[in-house]
Amino acid sequence: MAVKTYKPTSPGVRFKTQYVRSGSTTNAPHKPLTEKKVRTGGRDNRGYIAIRHRGGGHKKRYRVIDFRRDKRNVPGRIETIEYDPNRTANIALVCYADGERRYVLAPEGLQVGASIVAAEGADIVVGNALPLKAIPFGTTIHNIEMKRGKGGQLVRSAGAGAQLMAREAGWALVRLPSGETRKIDEECWASIGQIGNLEHENESIGKAGRNRWKGWRPTVRGVAMNPVDHPHGGGEGKTSGGRPSCTPWGVPTKGKKTRNNPRTDVFIVRRRK
Repeated sequence: MAVKTYKPTSPGVRFKTQYVRSGSTTNAPHKPLTEKKVRTGGRDNRGYIAIRHRGGGHKKRYRVIDFRRDKRNVPGRIETIEYDPNRTANIALVCYADGERRYVLAPEGLQVGASIVAAEGADIVVGNALPLKAIPFGTTIHNIEMKRGKGGQLVRSAGAGAQLMAREAGWALVRLPSGETRKIDEECWASIGQIGNLEHENESIGKAGRNRWKGWRPTVRGVAMNPVDHPHGGGEGKTSGGRPSCTPWGVPTKGKKTRNNPRTDVFIVRRRK
């Protein structure tokens, strides 16, 4: 998938880049696999803003993705490769031998007409799903389960791919895209291959308006505020804050570690850093 650049006919397109979606084979989703998606504007169930700078954006429907890959031992054929507005990765529409259709994440190299299957004895081919105990060492995988039967939770974004490193005592050691090595139950399932749409990280939005289309509202810098509004605010002239980066409520940010799940620390073999 190539990245298209534009002539600088206006400030908005001077640095804009966009995909030429040569991999997509249709513009319309399979309607039975779409659902209404309610926009909250960043508000919680009380109506208070829980996530700032959210609101507006283009209307879109949610595509129901089969993260579980629980249709076992039934071969399916790829009908279309589609754009999904809800994620960075592309998705593929699979038509199974019994006529049922499901969406799956589209890995790099998956083509229309290809056959895929989820089975313990499946071939190590892009798009197939197997339990970790049946996958050879060194294989690139994605859509990895963390709990048996819960469905893939790890490695689901564009260009992401993990690597199966080893197995010991019922656990598989998987190196994640972040560099972290983690123990995962070898009975958990994963899909073969690296997620497609590799060019996503090279996209330049070019103008603030494209972020508004995505539902992101403007963010005011703390140093531009008054002292009553932000710890970085105030000062004569343009000052640079005078203290380490923090939120409007004084909580350190930009590098502050936020992980707080000691219950699963035992599964981390090697940290990201």
